[in-house]
Amino acid sequence: MASLQALSLCSCKFSFSSQNNRRRVIKATNNIPKFRKTHLSLSNLANGSSMEELVLKNDFTSNNISLQTDINESEELVIGKLYAIKETVADRVEMHKNICEQRKNWNSLLLTSINTIILGAATMAGIAATINANGAPLIALKIASTLLYIGATGMVIIMNKIQPSQLAEEQRNATRLFRHIQKHVQTVIDIGSPTASEVEDTMNRVLALDKAYPLPLLGVMIDKFPSAVESAVWWPLRRRIDEGKELETNYENEKRYGNGWNEELENEMREIVGILRRNDEADYLRLGGIALKLNKVLALCGPSLTILGAIGSGFVGIGSFEESSWAVMLGVVGGALASVVNTMEHGGQVGMVVELYRSNAGFFREIEEEIEFNLKEKDVRKRENGELFEMKIALQLGRSIAELRNIADKGHDIKEFGSKLF
Repeated sequence: MASLQALSLCSCKFSFSSQNNRRRVIKATNNIPKFRKTHLSLSNLANGSSMEELVLKNDFTSNNISLQTDINESEELVIGKLYAIKETVADRVEMHKNICEQRKNWNSLLLTSINTIILGAATMAGIAATINANGAPLIALKIASTLLYIGATGMVIIMNKIQPSQLAEEQRNATRLFRHIQKHVQTVIDIGSPTASEVEDTMNRVLALDKAYPLPLLGVMIDKFPSAVESAVWWPLRRRIDEGKELETNYENEKRYGNGWNEELENEMREIVGILRRNDEADYLRLGGIALKLNKVLALCGPSLTILGAIGSGFVGIGSFEESSWAVMLGVVGGALASVVNTMEHGGQVGMVVELYRSNAGFFREIEEEIEFNLKEKDVRKRENGELFEMKIALQLGRSIAELRNIADKGHDIKEFGSKLF
């Protein structure tokens, strides 16, 4: 009986397991067509429209890569040009620095040599007047004194013509401005993404500076005795293409205000321009004119006194002592006065003072033109950022932003200078 129950239980398990196996087989066979259908649909999709999309994506990617390559090559070319300009500017800095030292030495050495010659000639004229004999010693002293005066006259004329102290000041200014360009180029490179316009602008600045402060003397030297003192100009003419017509009239407010600009800031900048033009620039031009007139007088007096000394030396010892006393006075006193005049002119570096006033006036004129250049641009998006521009102007004038706004509020009634630096 027990064996029958075990046999029936075993047959039941076998039949149950066989049914489960058939179900599993059926389920497995049912899942196979679904997988095949899915696989077929994906392959059909890939073989159909997706191939066209894949080709388009590949073309778009290759175009982007080629465009990015062109952009990188263009930026590398611009950076290479900027580095070339930087090297040239660095060479200019050394050239102007060396020539500044050379012309500074000219001023000191020529002044010392000329005064020594003049005082030697005056001494010989005085000694000749004390000799009673009319022989060779008197003639030798007279000739030597006269020749020294004539030589000193020629040297004084040349020195007054070139004004070595003014030449040295020109080269100092050129050195400082070329260093400023050098730092500007390095800043543009460090910021990244330089443009071709930066290269053109820097080139124009270098060429304008070469023209403002030339290295040679013959032919291109700045006139040391002009009819009137004018502001030095070392920057290129600012040009802006008017593209306002291309903008829609619906954006008039957006063009006028934005990018840090507003009506108050524009009025403030206009007042600053007026103050700098009326007070600062005009005052330095006035002082430069006074220094120029003084320099002209001294430049005429120096050679005139040496010529009188030469004439007096030639007539020493002719006639009686009373008759030749005027000659002694000219020979001795004329030389002493000529030495004093030369020391005042070149030892006091009056020519350098004229150039200093001229360059200071040019400094304010550059600020004025920079402000006007931004204000004339109707589209504020093409201007410098207003807040940054205001801060830059304040720093250039040695003032805080609050002080800058304060003097702008006073307007035409203010007698104060716009700058605290000079």
